[in-house]
Amino acid sequence: MVTGASGGLGRAIALAFAEAGADVTVAARSKPRLEETAGEIERRGVRALAMPTDVTSFADVESCMARTVEVLGRLDVIVNNAGIARITPLAEASPEDWRSIVDTNLTGVFHGCRAAAPHLIRQGAGKVINLASVLAAVGLPGYSLYAATKGGIISLTRALAVEWARHNIQVNAIAPGWFVTEMNETAFGDPRIRERLTRDIPARRTGRLDEIGPLAVYLASSGSDFMTGQTVFLDGGHTAA
Repeated sequence: MVTGASGGLGRAIALAFAEAGADVTVAARSKPRLEETAGEIERRGVRALAMPTDVTSFADVESCMARTVEVLGRLDVIVNNAGIARITPLAEASPEDWRSIVDTNLTGVFHGCRAAAPHLIRQGAGKVINLASVLAAVGLPGYSLYAATKGGIISLTRALAVEWARHNIQVNAIAPGWFVTEMNETAFGDPRIRERLTRDIPARRTGRLDEIGPLAVYLASSGSDFMTGQTVFLDGGHTAA
């Protein structure tokens, strides 16, 4: 199951899973775009289940997990990808701004992990992949609220990995650097903003959407069974510089 799979990184991950032969549940709020993703998955010869889901609602996420097991037979991998980003200087942010981003980015991950728990623990195996961000490790003005949620995801990933290791469940995170998606394509369309955001990246470019899928497939596979509690920064060297 992949949340936030109607576009961007979530869609890229879902399609990579399909290419690897997995049946995939795709979840997001946008039903038409979700169904487009499901169609792309099915064209790769596997099954797809499109589930309109609001990750801020535990009932929604829990229902999505149950439906996945009912239709696809079991739940092996959960990718908590859904998230929002807004440029809001902290001194101008309202309590509502804070609650909105925390509810989606951090509470949404909690909902995904908590709703998956009974299924993964019962079968004694599973993979959880949480999407963090390079901004959990690198400061950028205007992103304090966003960065706080992504830092929380890294801490949650580490602690939950230790908690669930006895159940043979691996919990890891991917922290992407700058990838151009629907969420930020307007900003990256401005040459000045693109130059500002890429000048700190040793690779001197943004990531390609087809570069995140293989990493997600690895973390979902048996090849990563001895890897847990880790955050992999896929950022062109940004955090290493």
